Amino acid sequence: APPPPPEPHAGEPSLATAPRLFDPNEAAPVEAPVQGDLLALPHVHARRVDHVARAQGLRELGDLSGAVTELRRALHDDPGDTDTLAQLARTARLAGDTGLALDAYARLAQAEPTEAGALVQQARLLVAQGRFADAVPVGEEALLRNPEDAEVYQVLGRAHLGANELGPAILRFQQAVHLDPEHGHALNNLGFAYLRASDNARAVEVLTQAAALLPHVAYVQNNLGVACERLGRLEEARAAYAAATRLSPRYVQARVNAERVARADPCLLY
Repeated sequence: APPPPPEPHAGEPSLATAPRLFDPNEAAPVEAPVQGDLLALPHVHARRVDHVARAQGLRELGDLSGAVTELRRALHDDPGDTDTLAQLARTARLAGDTGLALDAYARLAQAEPTEAGALVQQARLLVAQGRFADAVPVGEEALLRNPEDAEVYQVLGRAHLGANELGPAILRFQQAVHLDPEHGHALNNLGFAYLRASDNARAVEVLTQAAALLPHVAYVQNNLGVACERLGRLEEARAAYAAATRLSPRYVQARVNAERVARADPCLLY
């Protein structure tokens, strides 16, 4: 029988009771990975099985752990199948198995030596884990492969920002915005980096653009409020903080900011 699924992350539904498909013609799999290959899962069966199709069925049933197992079996049958690798990376990420997802993206990047997409996804996962120093060389390799992709500069900027390297972070976000002037998230990150660098005038400029492009994103409104408040533009700051708390009533920091600015006029207190 397949191994039990990993413990779900906080806030994710448990997959422990999800149904599993079983093929009576398939012999019991050998669950140990091939030596030197952490992705493929060796197995034997009486007849050829479409493990990719079975993975799709398991995903539809909500069994992400089972889908990962089937995709790893598919890789044992065809180690060079890049479509299977891509599916494994995405499914492992959804299942919360970040380590396996990172390995799959790394293998996919090796299998597609001219493509930057897998490297960008790998760098994003590393940034999400707080592994900023590891994310930078991955992003730089993606940059060599596709210097015209705004997402490459965006993820590099996030890696540098996380490492508190403000100069390189600002440069990368500027390059992302140059390639895609309507990239709202890159504009927000550029504005946030300007705030960290105390360049408040530039922060207001780019965060105003970001808020126009992402009017329903609370943290963009909050960042704009911070920039306006630092410049003494309190009415604009109040409006931005109010928008942030309206969009996300549980956004504690935005509410704290709004109440602080409102103290200048008690009538504006919530």
